[in-house]
Amino acid sequence: MGRGKYKSKPTGRRQFSTPEDMLAGTSTRPRTFKQVEAEHKEEEESEEGSDQESGDETDDEDKPRRKGTQGIIEIENPNLVKPKTLKARDIDIGKTTELSRREREEIEKQKAHERYMRLQEQGKTEQARKDLERLSLIRQQRAEAAKKREEEKAAKEQKKAEARK
Repeated sequence: MGRGKYKSKPTGRRQFSTPEDMLAGTSTRPRTFKQVEAEHKEEEESEEGSDQESGDETDDEDKPRRKGTQGIIEIENPNLVKPKTLKARDIDIGKTTELSRREREEIEKQKAHERYMRLQEQGKTEQARKDLERLSLIRQQRAEAAKKREEEKAAKEQKKAEARK
């Protein structure tokens, strides 16, 4: 039986757990992952319980956890920029951000183009005047050509009428 160019892997297709399966505990994840996750949850619960039992508030809750030796060594670097976290209620809606030079130039360029196109439509620019002159010249030439054609057509009809007589 031909399977085509590519053979499927012996493990078959991947099956992903849905959030409902994970909550229900019926997902097909490996057991080791569940065990590690359970241990992690137990550690968190024990930490929360010990914090509540001690009753005293520490400054560790305010500071984020640091990786490696950063948590042990305290650095007082005046040049270190600490990230500012703003809450939604603290954000000033009325405050406008200043545009960068490129953004400002782009907006000015668009406004100048719109202004030019408005003047172009009104026929006030040099290019518009030249276009209108060229257009009037072309209309005049076409009118003359149409008049000439009419005269030739009338002359041709007159010759046919004379030839019939």
